Amino acid sequence: MLVRPDGRLSRQGRLLRTFVFVALVVSAIVVGSKASADGPEVPMPSDTHTVASGETLWEIASTLTGPGESTRSVVNEILKLNEMDSATIYAGDQILVPVAP
Repeated sequence: MLVRPDGRLSRQGRLLRTFVFVALVVSAIVVGSKASADGPEVPMPSDTHTVASGETLWEIASTLTGPGESTRSVVNEILKLNEMDSATIYAGDQILVPVAP
């Protein structure tokens, strides 16, 4: 019996609770170490671009898109380089843009 008649955990219940907690902590550590074990990210070569009035992220990306590359993937690279949550940019912003290696 894991719970006593008065509602408190029995010795077995406390041991089970401790075991489950330890198992969760160990699994979180294992998952976290696997993510970092994939290796460090290689920095992408980049340059700084100052956003002009009326310029959009899509327009900037389209000028950087190489043959066989999609503009959408370049937009995603720019978002990742600048740790941006949205594609909203303003005149005067300085953003990192990928350059060909």
